[in-house]
Amino acid sequence: MTTANMPDPLAQEFVAFAVEAGVLRFGEFKTKAGRLSPYFFNAGLFDDGAKLGRLAQFYAQRLIASGLQFDMIFGPAYKGITLAAALSIELARLGHNKPFAYNRKEAKDHGEGGTLVGAPVQGRVLIIDDVISAGTSVRESIAMITAAGATPCGVTIALDRQEKAVENGVDSPKSAVQYVTEQLHLPVIAIAGLSDLLEFLKTTSDARVTAHAGAVQAYRDRYGV
Repeated sequence: MTTANMPDPLAQEFVAFAVEAGVLRFGEFKTKAGRLSPYFFNAGLFDDGAKLGRLAQFYAQRLIASGLQFDMIFGPAYKGITLAAALSIELARLGHNKPFAYNRKEAKDHGEGGTLVGAPVQGRVLIIDDVISAGTSVRESIAMITAAGATPCGVTIALDRQEKAVENGVDSPKSAVQYVTEQLHLPVIAIAGLSDLLEFLKTTSDARVTAHAGAVQAYRDRYGV
C-alpha cells in the first residue's frame, strides 16, 4: 500500500498490470452498495494462464513480504477457488509449498460428500479473495474454517477499495476491510488499494487513463475512509 511519502512499487506495478489486462476499467459502474463508481475491478478477467500466473506472483510477493505465518490457503467459491490454486502453485515454485482447500456452494451427498474440497482444513488458514465488499464472504469462510477445527489467521485480497461500507442502507464510517481487521480480528493483506490507483492515475503517461483521475479522486473524497 502507498505510504504518505513514497509510492509502493509493487502496488504501482500491479495497478499497471490490471489496467493493461483490462481487469481494471474506467467509466461508470454501479457497485453492490448502489454507488456509481468511476472504476471497476473484475478479477474474473484474469482469464488465461499468463494473467493468472502473474496475479499469483503479486499475491505471493505481498504475502512473503508481510511475514504472515500460515499453514494452508482457503479459497471461498467461486473466484477464491482459482485464486487459491494459483497462489499455491506460485508459493510452491518459490519454495513455500502450501496445501489449499475450497468450498462448494452446495453440499455433495455422494463420493466424499460435504462442502469442503482439497486438503484437510487444519492449522493456521489464510483466506484468499479478490476484494472485500461487505465482509460476508469472509464471515462465511471463518465459519467453515472454525467448524473444521482450524484457525483463520488472515485474509489476502488483490484490491482494497478503501471506501465506506454500507450497513442497513447507511454509509458506515468504516470500510469493509477495516471491519474485518477490527471486528473479526484478522489482518488483511492487499496487493494494492484505491490510494495506489490514484497515484498511478497521476503519474502514468497514458492520457486515456489519466483522464479518469478527477472522477476517481472525487469518488474517493466522497466515499473514502
